[in-house]
Amino acid sequence: MTSGGAGDGGERVSTGIPGLDEILIGGLARHRLCLVEGLPGAGKTTFTLQFLLEGRRRGERSMYVTLSETEDELRAAAASHGWSLDGLSVIELSTVRSVDDQQTLLHPAEFELGETTGRILARVEQEKPERLVIDNLSELRMLAQTPLRYRWQFFALRRVFTRLGCTVLMLDDKTARPYDLQVHTIVHGVIALERGSLDTYGAERLALNAVKMRGLEFHRGAHDYAINTGGLAVYPRVATYPGRPEPLSAIVSTGVPKLDDLLGGGLATGSSTLLIGPTGTGKSSAVTRCMLAALQRGESAACFIFDEQRSTLRQRSASLGMDLAPYEESGRLRLHEFNPGELSPGRFAYNVTRAVEVDGARTIVIDSLNGYETALAQTSNARPTPHPRPARHGQSLRRNRGLQ
Repeated sequence: MTSGGAGDGGERVSTGIPGLDEILIGGLARHRLCLVEGLPGAGKTTFTLQFLLEGRRRGERSMYVTLSETEDELRAAAASHGWSLDGLSVIELSTVRSVDDQQTLLHPAEFELGETTGRILARVEQEKPERLVIDNLSELRMLAQTPLRYRWQFFALRRVFTRLGCTVLMLDDKTARPYDLQVHTIVHGVIALERGSLDTYGAERLALNAVKMRGLEFHRGAHDYAINTGGLAVYPRVATYPGRPEPLSAIVSTGVPKLDDLLGGGLATGSSTLLIGPTGTGKSSAVTRCMLAALQRGESAACFIFDEQRSTLRQRSASLGMDLAPYEESGRLRLHEFNPGELSPGRFAYNVTRAVEVDGARTIVIDSLNGYETALAQTSNARPTPHPRPARHGQSLRRNRGLQ
């Protein structure tokens, strides 16, 4: 990954999303205002609710100001993830006037804007939240009508939030046409939630981009994410970290003596090996035997399957005298089954990294490379950035963790 910004930026605030905290190298800057932008359905509300719930978990006063949704709608959205908003302050300030409130004379937009911002500031002054979310800026932009008035009101809000020591996330659904980037120059940070093209068949690609974090070190660029029941899951890109020492290499047996002879003793740790051959020539059986040899040495292993089900692999391996069940039961072997049509490269890299760093796997099997390439093809039109290839993942993992 490449880093942006300069300096350490002071104290960080966890977003409540581990992958995003990793991208931001600890979280957001405390007492600063950040913009979270994305089209409707990109997960902005879910993201900011996780941010506030993390504050509640840490004992911090947290407030959600909604200018468009009702409080009931917000609580229903939280409940769909299994969350309760008890302990959070939810302020509903609709900018839409009801039929009963309308007058025969035109209500000036300038008064509406001042009234809305005044109500926001009054509640913030009263409750002094440490974490604050304002959803969303589109409502304020429509009331302001002109860019200059919108900018003045934004400055007024920022001054008060800074004085009170709030860490603020402001949401923008990017529905303004043409989209106005002037807010980017005012806020401390910008996080973009991007939805891939829907013009092609297949799963939609979601990417998180840390566009700006003033004065902070962070990992720039696009990172895959998913909206799951339970919140956003962010998958930081795998990278090779310069300056790390190369792991010491050793030769380990494949479990097949004749193959060891052909390889000069076996496989070198910290290396990657590609088995090539037509269907039915025993590629899966050969790699299963290598994986079993590692397990018999007392190591842990992980197998990532694209072309068959886990039950099929277990049954076929057992019929060849390679019973994987005891190792799965002990937790030293983990079989991961993927649907190529639903997998993003970032999520796959995250799972491989987690298998190594969290589960302690020292042998990784990917069966097959064709399945992984199919997954890449499904997302090739999602955005015009290069996809991480298996070789690049393997290079990063080998250099940083020393696996085979």
